[in-house]
Amino acid sequence: MYNNYQSNKGIFSSLDWITIGLYVILIIWGWFSVCGASYDVGHPNVFGFESNSGKQLVWIITSLALAGALLMIEKRFYYNAATFIYVLMLLLLILTIFIAPDTKGSRSWIPIGPVKLQPAEFAKFAAALAIGKYMDSYGFKVSNIREFCKVAAMVFIPMILIICQKETGSALVYLAFFLVFYREGMTGSILFAAFAFVVYFVIGLKYEDDLITNMPVSVGEFVVLLLSYIFTAALMLRYQRGCPHLIETILAGIGINLAAYLFSAFVIPFNICIVQIIVNIGLMVYIFSQYLYDKLAKHLLILLFALSSTLTFFACDYVFNNILRDHQRVRIEVLLGKKDDIRGAGYNVNQAKIAIGSGGFFGKGFLQGTQTKLRYVPEQDTDFIFCTVGEEEGFVGSVGVLLFYLFFIWRLIVLAERQPDTLGRVYGYSVVSIFLFHLFVNIGMVLGMTPVIGIPLPFFSYGGSSLWGFTLLLFIFLRMDAERNLKTK
Repeated sequence: MYNNYQSNKGIFSSLDWITIGLYVILIIWGWFSVCGASYDVGHPNVFGFESNSGKQLVWIITSLALAGALLMIEKRFYYNAATFIYVLMLLLLILTIFIAPDTKGSRSWIPIGPVKLQPAEFAKFAAALAIGKYMDSYGFKVSNIREFCKVAAMVFIPMILIICQKETGSALVYLAFFLVFYREGMTGSILFAAFAFVVYFVIGLKYEDDLITNMPVSVGEFVVLLLSYIFTAALMLRYQRGCPHLIETILAGIGINLAAYLFSAFVIPFNICIVQIIVNIGLMVYIFSQYLYDKLAKHLLILLFALSSTLTFFACDYVFNNILRDHQRVRIEVLLGKKDDIRGAGYNVNQAKIAIGSGGFFGKGFLQGTQTKLRYVPEQDTDFIFCTVGEEEGFVGSVGVLLFYLFFIWRLIVLAERQPDTLGRVYGYSVVSIFLFHLFVNIGMVLGMTPVIGIPLPFFSYGGSSLWGFTLLLFIFLRMDAERNLKTK
């Protein structure tokens, strides 16, 4: 629980100036990158408000002022107001769905005078505070299924509201909170399950049209059902090793699958997926029988995983063709190599790769990039800002940026680990996880390693909402950390 503190050391001297210094370096470095990405030879004034670099400079100045203000607010306030802030942000997210104008297919930006703000960026710190406060409550254990469902709901509610704004990329960022739950004791099987469903989706989609030789069955269908059986069996062996006849049951299922495959390959071709489904159902019946015998909740969770895995066989195609939007489907197909669309959905990534590659080892120099100056890369000062770094600063500059981010993330982990209470630690790891997610996905999509989902690179991408959002996340945590040396009253 949170304690009232009496200062025995000035907050100013307790601040982590290393992290603040990294923040300042990154936003200045980011501003130079925005200059390079948005520079117009016809209007060379990079400080003018008519240019994105000029506007970003204003956002940087206001962010520094915001950072200073946040450092003046005591941790006690954040604890007491966490629930109110969270509910207020949920109401704002709901309001945004109805009042925000359509902007490139998304209804997530609210115009306020000459600027537009994106509430989804500010909801991250609100969710982190509310989750931290709830997990700081007496007797909370993330291993308790009921308690875990409550904190998971606190993640999924803003996610759903942001998806309703047609801003899928910003919504996916909230999945980073599950890394926090894992740090606090969540079973690793949940992360394993998430990994498994991603594997099902990717393999099922990538190989759905490739038929197994001499069989009327696609490779994708066969592998997804086989993996669902193997993964379920692995969970049983890991968590319920003492179940009677478990090894025999698993081996029997593998034997039936193998016999069906050989019969279809060399005797009479048929759809062996029918046999696979029957075998998977048989394993589920066995798991349910064990639950009836010993009433262990783990059996029900594994059964739920097995059922969901088998249903994924039917759901992958439906989700891809009926839930995802057209441009999202094309982007995924391009990423998986099913389409080579360098003039359409793959254009951004292809041009970003060209820009990064053209920078060579040392880069072309500040404001000397040709790909960015000629506007070949769409969104080059927002989602694809890293291609400007690669073109102007080359391999050396790109590695330098990544090393700075690595040091920044490591420093945040150090701060999170030294927090004296659950609120500070959970909030700290929330900040770490959100920054990691943004960094991994943004750099990954520029390099063609992850789908293009449109999320900014922290402190580099042009935009006031993202810069303010990251500043809120970071400096609330720095204020919490500054109070670690204050004694209880």
